[in-house]
Amino acid sequence: MKVMPYTRYLIVGGSAAGMAAAEAIRSLDPNGSIRVLSDEIDAPYFRPMIPFLVSGKKEADQIYLAGQGPYKATDVELCLGTRAQKIDIEGRQVITENGNINPYDQLLIATGSRPNIPSAIKGTDTLGVFALRSLEDARQVSQRAAHAEHAIMLGGGLLNLKAAFALLERNIKVTLVVNSPEVLSQLMEPEDAFLIRQALDKAGLRIITRANATEIIGDRNGVTGVGLDNGDEISCQMICIGKGVVPNIEWLDQCGVMLEGGVVVDKHTQTNVPEIHAAGDVAVTFDPISGESMMTGLWTNAVEMGRCAGTNMAGRQTAYGGTFGILNATQVAEMPFVSMGIVHTQNTAYETHSKKSPSSYRKLVFSPDDDGCLVGALFIGDISKAGLYKSLIREKWEVGGIKKHLMDNTLHYGHLLCDVK
Repeated sequence: MKVMPYTRYLIVGGSAAGMAAAEAIRSLDPNGSIRVLSDEIDAPYFRPMIPFLVSGKKEADQIYLAGQGPYKATDVELCLGTRAQKIDIEGRQVITENGNINPYDQLLIATGSRPNIPSAIKGTDTLGVFALRSLEDARQVSQRAAHAEHAIMLGGGLLNLKAAFALLERNIKVTLVVNSPEVLSQLMEPEDAFLIRQALDKAGLRIITRANATEIIGDRNGVTGVGLDNGDEISCQMICIGKGVVPNIEWLDQCGVMLEGGVVVDKHTQTNVPEIHAAGDVAVTFDPISGESMMTGLWTNAVEMGRCAGTNMAGRQTAYGGTFGILNATQVAEMPFVSMGIVHTQNTAYETHSKKSPSSYRKLVFSPDDDGCLVGALFIGDISKAGLYKSLIREKWEVGGIKKHLMDNTLHYGHLLCDVK
């Protein structure tokens, strides 16, 4: 694709994927116009850090993206509080809810996702019920927390755990309620989580497993408690729901862009419509290990995919390497961990090796075929070589000659130079 002397780039969505795309475009095209439409009232910010606003460790201006790290693109027009309503493909323009028309030569759909609020739970509209997803959510949670003694967290995902610790740091009693046998069930199997569970217990977080909320109870002042399907009723003054996310694709209905749960794209982030790309939480991508179509809400993947989309929009063709079904590196209760690739292996043919100590845990997963590729890894406590293992997984390296070093944790880059794929 040849870029015209002056290209109008339009990006719908001002978070990870959208801003990474803007940066990539500007680095390749200094002359084109870049307009970003964001439905949030705040300037783009680093979403994974919003729990720090709840704890009081950060202020909003400390997590804005503009000018930070790679986000230094100039001459980007940012339209805040602007929600896209529909795409006019023939006219190459996006119409917003206020009726404004935004023409484009290259369009990126990066509208992200929103919290999933289970319809099976009654009373989710009660005052004091939150889903911590945005800066505005963080402000409201902080205001409610100032007068709360007990908070209930529904869902044991990563963001909800971080929000729980933010509230614990404010000396609020916190109870986590999860349907699964253990926390972080999407990132590891129950028996893998023992070190993290020990750290959570030590930090003072109460955890109730194998339970679901059925009803949120309240009065004129808001939340007063929650009812569980095990018959228990717990009193509280605030509730945070962390039950996954839903892609923001409703505005794309009947516009001609192919949708299958999210926006379908090829390896160049191109949709079925010329000059329209998609990236981030809203896009259907693929797992490089299994090759299966998938979607993910991880910030790092949104940045990588947005950068790829922006590069392609600016005329330099590049392929997106796919999204690990699981790829997360963080810490909970001062316990660092990395989960990547295939880590759920119960009732499968995958070959699994694990090693535990009082302070660390390692789990490696190998393909069951003769090639013996490393397809997944979990590190808890000691994550020092996680980057090397990630490379082996992504490159589908046949590990026959270095497998013993992998299992003994003695692998280093020199082994890869000597080994032949």
